[in-house]
Amino acid sequence: GSSMRLCPSTWKATQMKRCAEEGLFSSTQFKTRTVDIVTDSTCDLPQHVIQNVGIHVIPLFINIGDKGYLDGVDITRKDFYISLPSYTTHPTTGTPGMDAFKNTYQTLANQGFTEILSIHISEKLSATVNVARNAAQEFKQIPVTVRDAGQLSLGTGLQVEHAARMAAEGKSMKEIEAALDDLRSRTFAYRDWE
Repeated sequence: GSSMRLCPSTWKATQMKRCAEEGLFSSTQFKTRTVDIVTDSTCDLPQHVIQNVGIHVIPLFINIGDKGYLDGVDITRKDFYISLPSYTTHPTTGTPGMDAFKNTYQTLANQGFTEILSIHISEKLSATVNVARNAAQEFKQIPVTVRDAGQLSLGTGLQVEHAARMAAEGKSMKEIEAALDDLRSRTFAYRDWE
C-alpha cells in the first residue's frame, strides 16, 4: 500500500534516530538521501519494512470475477487469502497504467529526490517492468532507472529492501546497482509447480 512520504531532509531527521537504534548505521554515517526506491506490490514486503526504510509501492490490480481491487489498498493479503476458497473464478492480476508510475515519479521528484530506482517483478511473469520502463522514458524531470528483479515475491522484496537501506545510507545509484547485481545472482525464489 501507499504511505505518506516525507521530503528528504525531513525523512533524514526522522529516520536517523530509528536507523541508529536498529544498529543499521550510526548517525555520523548518515548521508543525504538522494535516491528513492519504487517497487510494486508483488514484492510482498511487510508494511513496517516499507515504512521504516522508505520504499514507495505501486499497487497492482487483483481481479476477482468482474471486479478489480488495488493490492494492499482495496483488499488486504489477509482478506484475499481468507476469501480465496470461496472465489468462483481464479483471481488474476493486472498491471497499473503508465500514469500510476509517472505520477509516483513526479511526486518523488517534487519531494527533492534526484534519482529514482524502480525495481519490479520479473518480466517473464508480468508486464509491470515494461510499463515502468515506458513511463520512465516519458518522465524527464529526474533520471529513473528501471530494474527487472528477475524474481517474484520476496525474491524481489529482498532486492528492494537492500536498495532502500543503501539509499538511506546515501549510496549512489552506481553503488546500489552493483550491490543488486551481486544479490540477484545469489537470490532464488522457489515455487513447486507440481
